[in-house]
Amino acid sequence: MAADQFKKLQTYLDSQVLGQSSLTRNILIALLADGHLLVEGPPGLAKTRAVNALAKGVEGDFHRIQFTPDLLPADLTGTDIYRPEDGSFVFQQGPLFHNLILADEINRAPAKVQSALLEAMAERQITVGNKTYTLPQLFLVMATQNPIEQEGTYPLPEAQLDRFLMHLELDYPSAETELAILRLNRNEALDIKAEPAPNISQQDIFAARQACLSIHLAESLEHYLVQIIMATRKPGALDPDLAKWIEYGASPRATIALDRCARAHAWLSGRDFVGPDDIQAVVHNVLRHRVLLSYDAEAEGVSTNQVLHRILELVPVP
Repeated sequence: MAADQFKKLQTYLDSQVLGQSSLTRNILIALLADGHLLVEGPPGLAKTRAVNALAKGVEGDFHRIQFTPDLLPADLTGTDIYRPEDGSFVFQQGPLFHNLILADEINRAPAKVQSALLEAMAERQITVGNKTYTLPQLFLVMATQNPIEQEGTYPLPEAQLDRFLMHLELDYPSAETELAILRLNRNEALDIKAEPAPNISQQDIFAARQACLSIHLAESLEHYLVQIIMATRKPGALDPDLAKWIEYGASPRATIALDRCARAHAWLSGRDFVGPDDIQAVVHNVLRHRVLLSYDAEAEGVSTNQVLHRILELVPVP
């Protein structure tokens, strides 16, 4: 069963990335929903390790790209290399032609580089000169941002943020987890064999995506999902405070993302139907980067998470 394979993959990821069960779960949701992740958190929280562990558990290759201010689009896409022996040009593929990409500190690269990554994420292709090259069918980008250091960064525009399926927020692990991390690191240094990684083929992943799309979503829950999105666009109909706090609501792309993620969440939980809990479980990660707050909200210290929590309180559950 494909569901059993993904349960084993979840167990493997949790054994490799301790104390970040939300991260590992949402990586699998993104994999099943065919989307990309934006992860924000302090350094050293195993973001690179998580994608690397995923690459070991599925049939796919992994590449990490460190974004810096001097990065060029060709450093991502590849470039035409001149061959003097016959006077021809040969295209040399860049790191975007891998299946799993970690775009580390994506906001440190200038706009042209971000634009090249945006085309790859949105269109699953890259353009070099007058030629377009198709990327692998299995293609997932996990981009990171460091919330501590903002000097020398290029904030991502709203249109690019909207291309990310989910925006995750990570925090430091507990003392107990920190101790487990210490022991895991020591065992790896001693070359003590850990739990073997599963090997899920790309065809199994594509089949699981179809299974997620096929599970039942009641019409009443479709309306509930849409009403959550509409509440971000016309918040005054629910609460005057929401109208004061929200500057711009979520796009139709958010509706699609919420549907796909809720389905993947239900499928990973072993159900063949979507419930209200599945929608509520993913709504913060799906909408956190898509709902733009006003200056009034910032002045009052209101966060996007608080606004979304308020919306869930006010929108009636069928």
